[in-house]
Amino acid sequence: MNRLIASTAMAVMLMSAGAAFAQVEAAPDPDPLPPPAHWANGRYEAKGWPQRIVLSPGADAAREMAVAWRTDTRQTTAEAQIALDIDGPLLDFGAQTVAGETRAIANENGDALYHQARFTGLNPASRYVYRVKGADGWSEWLPFTTAAAAFQPFRFIYLGDTQNDILSIGSRVIRSAFQHAGPVALTLHAGDLIAQRETKIHDDEWGEWTEAGGHHFAMIPQAPATGNHEYIDRELPDGEESRELGPHWPLQFALPDNGAEGARETSYFFDYQGVRFIVLDGTAAIDLGALDTQAAWMDAALASNPGRWSVAVFHQPIYTCARPNDTAKLKAAWKPILENRRVDLVLQGHDHCYGRVSNERGRDEARRASAAGEVQGPVYVVSVVGSKMYGLNNRADSQPVRSAENTELYQLVDVEADSIRFRAYTATGGLYDDFTLVRGPDGLNRLTEGEVNMAERRCDGAAGPDDRPCTAEIKD
Repeated sequence: MNRLIASTAMAVMLMSAGAAFAQVEAAPDPDPLPPPAHWANGRYEAKGWPQRIVLSPGADAAREMAVAWRTDTRQTTAEAQIALDIDGPLLDFGAQTVAGETRAIANENGDALYHQARFTGLNPASRYVYRVKGADGWSEWLPFTTAAAAFQPFRFIYLGDTQNDILSIGSRVIRSAFQHAGPVALTLHAGDLIAQRETKIHDDEWGEWTEAGGHHFAMIPQAPATGNHEYIDRELPDGEESRELGPHWPLQFALPDNGAEGARETSYFFDYQGVRFIVLDGTAAIDLGALDTQAAWMDAALASNPGRWSVAVFHQPIYTCARPNDTAKLKAAWKPILENRRVDLVLQGHDHCYGRVSNERGRDEARRASAAGEVQGPVYVVSVVGSKMYGLNNRADSQPVRSAENTELYQLVDVEADSIRFRAYTATGGLYDDFTLVRGPDGLNRLTEGEVNMAERRCDGAAGPDDRPCTAEIKD
């Protein structure tokens, strides 16, 4: 039985100010689904100036960055300009023009062109400005900073699924993360950035996602993983159901071209100041035959890691916080590599709850090992940004060290020479989880727990943790 489920098809009634909420049963899903909603006022139609500008890291983020943007069909070539930043206004004086590639897309908001340009041969640890061109003019000049060539401490943001109510609800969490983070090097997204296949047309969802991040997405490199909702359901000629990557993904992100066979557009790795980030595609692994190729590719990428640390990012979690069973295929194929190569953090989404597993033998053993100073890792985390919520599974009291339901979060991760500090914050900025991985002289990690005073956020039947109804759907 599902708990009270909040959706656009269900009303939640307030009895009176400060009074209890009335429980409303969820209506069955209609069959077939109604047509997706659409911004009919042209809000997300392509224009003559650049829109949806998203910066991404190059494989060597000290020397390479890349940008993608969208225009209407009049701007038929990809053209960007870049220069070292200065303190005065003459930014275009001596700027270098960079040509890229342009690809067309036809969708519900009309024909448009996506452009990508790659900035190479950059100086490490340097501040640049760039702008991109549309038929009606250039974008504003946008600054970014390249990574240092060698290890330097830095902070990054990790975000789980945004997916639903991207602009109306999820945006405040994304923007709060950037506001709280201060100087931040990059952002990792653990898949299902959009809902694709659900309540809104795809192009509107991508319009909402880029609007939610705004200039932050254009100035700070974004490193996304694909989720299952970045895929579209397709019927094969023999009648079998399959999945196909949505058309926006390879156009909206100019990602490093170093991925695994079978997932070349959705898997990649990059190096940033002593950390190798490995981004994998769980959907291609589970449904499209790219499990073993990504496993071998990940193993090789980790074996050649020149840095101090390694972080893996993918959508479907090894240890689930909502579903009855862990993701069996990924767990069997990828977990041994993650552990043998001593990956430090594994950052995931998909479950629409929060869960941190520090030791596969469970919470009590993890806490005992921390107190005893024993080696631990990798640390597996699941988190969520958006409005869709899933209830915690029956392992929530024994497996994760920390868990939450009906809670939107963002995470700030501070990388130092001999430690990684991970902090999860609720949408209002409350510290919800805090731990530090400390690298010992033997090269192995010990985990120390931070002091967190916030009680675990759980639903109590139909009652949620915010004096509102529980909207966390039980997955069965």
